[in-house]
Amino acid sequence: MAGPLNGIRIVEMGGIGPAPFAAMMLADHGAEVIRVEKAGMIGFENDPLRRSRRSISLDLKRPEACEIVHRLVTDADGLIEGYRPGVMERLGLGPDELLRANPKLVYGRVTGWGQDGPLAQDAGHDINYIALSGLLHGIGPKDRPISPINYLGDYAGGAMMLAFGMVSALFAVRAGGSGQVIDGAMSEGAALIGAMTFGLLAGGHWKDKREANLLDGGAPNYGIYRCSDGKFVAIGAIEPQFQQALAKGLALSPGASRDEIAAVIKTRTRDQWAAHFAGTDACVTPVLELEEAPLHPHNIARRTFIDLDGVFQPAPAPRYSSTVLARPDPPRVEGEDAEAILGELGYSGEEIERMRGEGAVI
Repeated sequence: MAGPLNGIRIVEMGGIGPAPFAAMMLADHGAEVIRVEKAGMIGFENDPLRRSRRSISLDLKRPEACEIVHRLVTDADGLIEGYRPGVMERLGLGPDELLRANPKLVYGRVTGWGQDGPLAQDAGHDINYIALSGLLHGIGPKDRPISPINYLGDYAGGAMMLAFGMVSALFAVRAGGSGQVIDGAMSEGAALIGAMTFGLLAGGHWKDKREANLLDGGAPNYGIYRCSDGKFVAIGAIEPQFQQALAKGLALSPGASRDEIAAVIKTRTRDQWAAHFAGTDACVTPVLELEEAPLHPHNIARRTFIDLDGVFQPAPAPRYSSTVLARPDPPRVEGEDAEAILGELGYSGEEIERMRGEGAVI
């Protein structure tokens, strides 16, 4: 793969959620990622989170399968896993064992609560992690928080933080440092996403309740409004000059109330308002449905989305001025690359067939 991480090799322990998203990001930017599948883990065909990786499927309950992971790690720069604390240790694949085999290894771990602490072994999901971070309290209407999609904890607080940590630790190794363990907790990553809000709260500039602040729906010039066709526009006119442009476009006086703005917005369709405000500084955009987003002219011009085997999905981001990112490859069939990977590790054809027969390689 082309990209700034070309030459980096990562072993990904197959799972769902933040670990594969982090591995996707590394692969998108040029790292070679080998995904160690657990049979039956694939959620759906052509899952974008599995793109651009080779795949080998192993039964990690069998010692020979774990030995294959040991061999993979010996020649790798990093490993990513998203299991509960202690799972990799029980398999004999914990950081102590693997860092002995490869002292330069960057061992990335992502869990909900972290590797230690009172909640480390508790089950949970995105909604639980952002609840404990304080962020969930601020999302929703005045009367109650709402259940957001799992973007904030799983992917922003978990996957992207892990990818950042992996690249940072890999850079340290390239600068002469030793390998190390990254303990990525989604609850902590989500809390970090809220750094600005915590700062505003400490400075007395944020009320600890919903729809009471500039960015949470408390201000009429920053929010979501329903149009005559039942669709929505998003308004983000924060600065005075943008508020002036919004007021002019709505034929309202600056400082108009939410009800006044809502009444005007309700008189036209979403796309009529998008056309009306096009080219202005009013900060008004249509709220696109998922199926609409790839077809928007700006997204087409920027190639924000790509089509891989009929699946529209976000393209790699961000862009580089001189490094070209390769077009992602579609996800592989589970275990599709086993023979090639095992051959590179020195296993003979007879050994591979034997391990398949015994169930270590699936």
